[in-house]
Amino acid sequence: QLQLVESGGGLVQAGGSLRLSCAASGRPFSNYAMGWFRQAPGKEREFVGSIHWSGTSTDYADSVKGRFTISRDNAKNTVYLQMNSLKPEDTAVYYCAAAIRQFNLWMSDEYDYWGQGTQVTVSS
Repeated sequence: QLQLVESGGGLVQAGGSLRLSCAASGRPFSNYAMGWFRQAPGKEREFVGSIHWSGTSTDYADSVKGRFTISRDNAKNTVYLQMNSLKPEDTAVYYCAAAIRQFNLWMSDEYDYWGQGTQVTVSS
């Protein structure tokens, strides 16, 4: 089992920034591609972005492209989501997830392990 624990969520004003972290334990972290998803109240979980095991390839949803950046530190078993220029519509519970396969990472079904989520609230 790979355990994932998110942190860094909170309340921020529109235009502000937050950095989420997702710490992994239990299995070799560098074997996994990592993704971030979010779910707002009354909405389905949606893809935010992903990063391959090596960190050399990232992908983002159009809604966050240019504002959010995913990075990883395999030595620290941690993946990050830097969120800038936050908007009220970014308000959601943010989840990190791990996938042993390295493709179709925009699909939640491709992921093997999930964290418990961290709340991000952006006030207008």
